[in-house]
Amino acid sequence: MRYRILGSTGLRVSVIGIGTWQFGGEWGRTFSQSDADAILDQAAELGINLIDTAECYGNHISEALIGDYLGRRDRSRWIVATKFGHRFHKFMDRTEDFSVRDVRQQLEASLRALRVETIDLYQFHSGSDSDCLNEGLWAMLAEEKQAGRIRHLGISILGKGSELQAREARRLDAEVLQVFYNRLDRRPEQMYFPHAQRDNLGILARVPLASGLLTGKYRPGASFPANDWRSTFDAGKMRNDIAEVQRIEQTEVPAGVPIGQWALAWCLKNPLVSAVIPGCKDAAQVQANAAAATLVTEG
Repeated sequence: MRYRILGSTGLRVSVIGIGTWQFGGEWGRTFSQSDADAILDQAAELGINLIDTAECYGNHISEALIGDYLGRRDRSRWIVATKFGHRFHKFMDRTEDFSVRDVRQQLEASLRALRVETIDLYQFHSGSDSDCLNEGLWAMLAEEKQAGRIRHLGISILGKGSELQAREARRLDAEVLQVFYNRLDRRPEQMYFPHAQRDNLGILARVPLASGLLTGKYRPGASFPANDWRSTFDAGKMRNDIAEVQRIEQTEVPAGVPIGQWALAWCLKNPLVSAVIPGCKDAAQVQANAAAATLVTEG
């Protein structure tokens, strides 16, 4: 495994992390505690030390599975990142609330679910610019940092993008940007990376495998079950993306290198990207993802 420093936080994170949206039950299956244990044990064995989760991956379900695990393992070896701003109701049904009062409640719930006294990275979760620029919210979060319940703050930028949130992050005391970044979506290179370089912000790349499309296992006509959030993808866009993945596999990926590992390492070519946080459904996928670290030439 390779490691990089996460911006100005001083946190030394594995370049391959563990994304855990799947633990919340919206990726086509339900995860048991033993499923989560197997994934996280494999990650630990391979040197992965970064877990990324959120309040609304299920109703704190993902956090609770991680918390149960941490309660039986060495908490100190893990860097735990979670998020705030949403409440989960049912499959693909969330409401936003970035009010000071509600975020305090969300923080309490996340600390309980994760069974930790301090969250290493607490991230504003895919909210609007107006919600992000709420000075009262960041003042409250600063108080929670002072109290020792949060170590560092970040902004997980919404999927449609926001250059403003990246530009204002340092002023708001955020040290990390979590962004959509993969070989099919290179917008961050123009929208976010210049701000990260100027302000020494760590970058976490989410959906680095383009929701699984960059694993190369999906072919034209592929579909997802109704209990998998990817079933909501626009059919035309998915068809075009799959065709582009096939082109990339034929023209850019070296012979003998699995495209999924290549895609993770591709994100990490830029030293501004501290880590990628792919999801995984089992220990075998963790092992495959971790192998991408061998393709990273520096960091």
